[in-house]
Amino acid sequence: MQQQRGFTLIELIIVIVILGILAVTAAPKFIDIQGDATASTLKGVKAALQGGSQLVYAKSAIAGEQKNVGTDPSVDKNKVTISGGDVNTNYGYPSAVTMDATMLQRWVDLNLTAVTGDWTFTEDSPASGSFTITPLGTAASTVAANQCQVTYTDAASQNASPTILVQTGGC
Repeated sequence: MQQQRGFTLIELIIVIVILGILAVTAAPKFIDIQGDATASTLKGVKAALQGGSQLVYAKSAIAGEQKNVGTDPSVDKNKVTISGGDVNTNYGYPSAVTMDATMLQRWVDLNLTAVTGDWTFTEDSPASGSFTITPLGTAASTVAANQCQVTYTDAASQNASPTILVQTGGC
């Protein structure tokens, strides 16, 4: 009786077909890993903004300014000092109307790489009283459609918190 050594051609073809089917079904799940990572990072940015705004509110409450509206820094003097600089407030929360990259770095523990490295900071976008943080390199059409970004909008009243919205479409 003769012993078989190795695989037959049919067995090899069956194995190759099975591996091909597995590759076709599994590959799409791993192709968009970068988009998923960006979306998760945006969710982390939202959490940092929420935590930082709550800390600013706590400092405002201690100073008794949590009920004051602050939309014009030349008239309104609502602010708290954090990290050696002022953060203008609106109903005790950081004011988006007067926000800039330097002020943002004072109240958010967020490495934006000086805001010009990995992220884009846009004031009054999409509307006055708000700002957006967008990953650098996001397509202009995506930004125009308000996708793949975090938007911070000022509190509307003394009984409301600021709105922080994450949009992960297009990432």
